[in-house]
Amino acid sequence: MFNFSWSEIGVIVAVALVLIGPKDMPVAVRAVMGTIRKARRMAADFQGHVDDMMREANLGEVRDTLNEFRNLNVADALERNLDPDGSLRETFDTDPMTDPATGAETVGELGAEALDRPEDADPIPPAEPPAFIPPAALAAPAAVPAPALTPPAFVPPAFVPPASLAPR
Repeated sequence: MFNFSWSEIGVIVAVALVLIGPKDMPVAVRAVMGTIRKARRMAADFQGHVDDMMREANLGEVRDTLNEFRNLNVADALERNLDPDGSLRETFDTDPMTDPATGAETVGELGAEALDRPEDADPIPPAEPPAFIPPAALAAPAAVPAPALTPPAFVPPAFVPPASLAPR
């Protein structure tokens, strides 16, 4: 049980003989043996009670329930409960860029049939900005020169980079 070798048991007996003494050794051995017997009896009683509880609880039902949990497919269960009629699955499976009736692509190249315009119609003019935006706002912003960087007053002059290394 504890996997002691004979030499280890001999050392334990020698130390016990020195500490307890030869006169009290038989009493100590009887006390240890009585404690071991009580522990074995308690372990056997506990195992018997556990076996009785398992028999009373009808573990067949528990085993069946555990097998159901083991074989449970969460994705299928969620899909059955969240999308019982399959409409969500159908929505995600269909391509929104095709016409469901014909299967033809409706938006792809923005052809005349997609825009419901005759083929000989004028092309769509480019979009113009609304009238309420001033023309100055549409112009490209002018380049703003970067401000000259000066070191703060608490930096010693030895740490200030020369003008040639300063950012521009």
